[in-house]
Amino acid sequence: MDGFKRSTPRQSRPANPTGPVASRPVTPRPTAPLTTPVEQPLTAPVERKVLQPIETVAPGLKVKKKRNVKKIVLFSVLGVIALLVALLAAGFIWYQSQLSAVGSDKNELIQVTIASGTAPSTIGILLEEKGVIRNKQAFSIYTRLTGTQNSLQAGKYRLSPGEATPEIVKHLTEGNVDTFSIRFLPGATLAENRDVLIKAGYTAEEVDTALAGSYTSPLFDTKPSGGDLEGYIYGETYNFSSNATVEDILNRTFAQFEKIVEENDLVAKFKAQGLTLNEGIILASIVQRESIGGDEADIAQVFLNRRAKGEPLGSDVTYQYAADKDGVTRDVNLESPYNTRIKVGLPPGPISAPGKAALLGVANPSGNDYLFFLSGDDDVTYFGKTLAEHEANIKAHCKVKCQII
Repeated sequence: MDGFKRSTPRQSRPANPTGPVASRPVTPRPTAPLTTPVEQPLTAPVERKVLQPIETVAPGLKVKKKRNVKKIVLFSVLGVIALLVALLAAGFIWYQSQLSAVGSDKNELIQVTIASGTAPSTIGILLEEKGVIRNKQAFSIYTRLTGTQNSLQAGKYRLSPGEATPEIVKHLTEGNVDTFSIRFLPGATLAENRDVLIKAGYTAEEVDTALAGSYTSPLFDTKPSGGDLEGYIYGETYNFSSNATVEDILNRTFAQFEKIVEENDLVAKFKAQGLTLNEGIILASIVQRESIGGDEADIAQVFLNRRAKGEPLGSDVTYQYAADKDGVTRDVNLESPYNTRIKVGLPPGPISAPGKAALLGVANPSGNDYLFFLSGDDDVTYFGKTLAEHEANIKAHCKVKCQII
């Protein structure tokens, strides 16, 4: 042992006082690496293994984020699709609503003149301005979709706001061959017939000019000059072409009235009652407004009886007409030549347009000897020969109607 030479110097130990030290093998101790953690390479795989517990969590988090992104994208796409569907549905609803009729009365007509060469878009603008259609864009879309855009024809039309856009387009594609109906009612006044003409699409100026015009017809032979056309527009339904004027319409009603007069020999029959044609029309106009239907001949006879006695006709509808025409309050004692409650004889002109039944009632009176009549609350006409009978009829049958002024 003493002769063994070490390669590495070693410090000497102090001598053992008890004797030499026994020799034993030396077991080398494990030594830590001389390099510190700071000296280790940053990319060393060993260090990544140390972070392994963290890496087992991180991948899970990344997958969750990716799934959330996919959901967001999916919901966004679905939202866009839903929005597009909603917009399309709203657009369709709007389109359908804009094609619907502006009004509900198909008898109301508006005159529309489309000049040759007018562009479809301009036609849509014109129709919207006139109040015939709701929307010019909807009109344009419809004509494009139906292929009628280039089939719209120029002409003068009378179109109803009571018709939907498809119906209006049909009129325009058929061209200037449209006809329209106009209805004058028996018993209507001139003011009411004026409204009918305006409602048919004519301007107030056109109507007033025509009503003030001069017309040649046997119908007016006994009519005093200077009077208006009250009572002479015969009540009937007529058809006209779209380009008919107000004068055309009036002449047509006069022609129809002439036909009734001729077919029923009214001139001669009125003369038998002591009446001219104009006077017969005046009396028939009063009968028309007083009658409830079927009693025309009896009512006409009452008026003829009173006229023969030189008594006022006593018709309530005459002072009512006068008050309404002058725009004043209805009054039994209204001072007016039309008020037959206080004036003797016939009024200066008709108070309405008499129908055929009223005209025939005057031409062929019943022959009764009554001087009074009234329409009861039960819509039955009651006649009386004396004032006492008349007052009894009022008390028994006319508690409501006879209170109307």
